[in-house]
Amino acid sequence: MLYEAKGQWQQAETKYQTLLELQPSDAFAYKRKVAIAKAQGNLGAAIEALKQYLDTFMADQEAWRELAEIYIALQKYSQAAFCYEELILMETANATWHLMYAEVQYTLGGLENLRIARKYYASAIKLSAGKNLRSLYGLCMCSAVLSQTKGRAKDEEGTELQSLASSVIMKKYKEKCPNKARLVTSFLEKQKL
Repeated sequence: MLYEAKGQWQQAETKYQTLLELQPSDAFAYKRKVAIAKAQGNLGAAIEALKQYLDTFMADQEAWRELAEIYIALQKYSQAAFCYEELILMETANATWHLMYAEVQYTLGGLENLRIARKYYASAIKLSAGKNLRSLYGLCMCSAVLSQTKGRAKDEEGTELQSLASSVIMKKYKEKCPNKARLVTSFLEKQKL
């Protein structure tokens, strides 16, 4: 780490590579290689280092999350979705992974991805006992886009979910932040939520 502190990236990289040759399961050395690549702004190398690390340490949730964030930074949303799928498989009851997966699917767009996004926003709401406003807003926006899609039959379930999420959002603002309730009401009405 001394080489890293001095900005001597190549020497640090060589040192960690030597450590990995001696001990291929050295998690610390893998993670430092990722940190070096990120510090140099080389996200491609960071991705490769994380993928190598995950080949050995597949159950490291933090590594999957970091890989997803890098993919999002590079606008590689399909790859980020895969990372969040892995996280959901490892920790099914974590509302954050469901929310992040929903946001990636929403960003990807398209009818099928929006349906998946709505499903995972609803799942995140359920797992957070309805306390996550970001999930509630996501569900509203996703349902609104789906309802405006041409050539689709009326989606009763989506309309009902959207209405329920909007009412929960309003209730939360009236309870916790009444001075912003009018602004939120106006926003929801303009968005036809």
